[in-house]
Amino acid sequence: MKNRQKLAIALIGTRGVPANYGGFETCVEEIGSRLVDKGHSVTVYCRESYYKTKLQTYKGMKLIYLPNIEKKAFDTLSHTFLSMLHATFRRYDVYMVFNAANSPTMFIPRLFGKKVAINTDGLEWKRGKWGTVAKNYYLFSEWLSARLANRIVADSPGIETYYRERYGVGSAVIAYGAEVTESRNPELLRSIGLEPGSYFLQITRFEPENHPLLTMQAFKKLKTDKKLVLVGGVRYESDYFRQMERERTRDIIMPGYIYDKDILNELWCNCYAYIHGNEVGGTNPALLQTMAAGCFTIAVNVPFNHDVLQDCGLFFEKTPEDLAEKMEWALTHQAALQPFKESARVRIRQYYSWELVADQYERLFIELARCA
Repeated sequence: MKNRQKLAIALIGTRGVPANYGGFETCVEEIGSRLVDKGHSVTVYCRESYYKTKLQTYKGMKLIYLPNIEKKAFDTLSHTFLSMLHATFRRYDVYMVFNAANSPTMFIPRLFGKKVAINTDGLEWKRGKWGTVAKNYYLFSEWLSARLANRIVADSPGIETYYRERYGVGSAVIAYGAEVTESRNPELLRSIGLEPGSYFLQITRFEPENHPLLTMQAFKKLKTDKKLVLVGGVRYESDYFRQMERERTRDIIMPGYIYDKDILNELWCNCYAYIHGNEVGGTNPALLQTMAAGCFTIAVNVPFNHDVLQDCGLFFEKTPEDLAEKMEWALTHQAALQPFKESARVRIRQYYSWELVADQYERLFIELARCA
């Protein structure tokens, strides 16, 4: 322990910390704070417009706030470009970038011989919300990630295989993490008009590849007194969201985005079953947290979800009829759900703890810093 190399690490490409917005931000907060505990110096670059209160440090991490262009196409890239300019002329041992869309900015530190790793996330070009220009940009960003990064981080075996077969480069496979949780204050559900066990749950962005509309259509085929709770939304208005609004009934509750972690925990821990519709990407943070909360999970049938959930839940095909059939099975086999819940928590403890994830990142960073 005393001989462990102490590194200066820059975490770049997310909205920042405290983590209020998504999986990458949670990943940065969890691994960054643990790396600080291990004796490393960690700096997180944050987008100014997302934080009214600008802390200088958080959980031992240094925070730097830089502007971002608040437009859908430029929000991420504009901030990461400024962050790279700023960071390149600071003495960091490792530059950890998140999101393949940020890969064009990596040429800045690479010109100066800096060590750069990138977590490419999922296959963004497959998302239905993007047009032809955006899809081609994301494909270009993947290619550039493979060319510019000293090391790629894949969050699942499927992503590692994809980059190896398509671009001929290997990746370090490091998943996201999750913390096993229990219900602590179920009374919080009353603010949304819910009781424990009285609802199906889905927490996601309202986009076609996450299938919240399909979940609504499946739910409406059931004869049940339970409700459907869809937590999330869209930052920019879309036809897909308008379709969801038309499908909405009084038994379908859509409270919007919820950032209160205590309420989210109670929603997860007390749902009757969780519907995971995300099909694009690798290890999905919401799926991990669902399993960590001990939810009975019904996930869309794609390889990435099989990698994570395995035999700890059920899988549905992308039709309202098939999902409705799986939901009906859950309703009529309540006693059979508990073993699924318990095995999901065991799997999280064994393979997806944040301590394990932070250890894997630390080994990667030390290896990268030592490379000539």
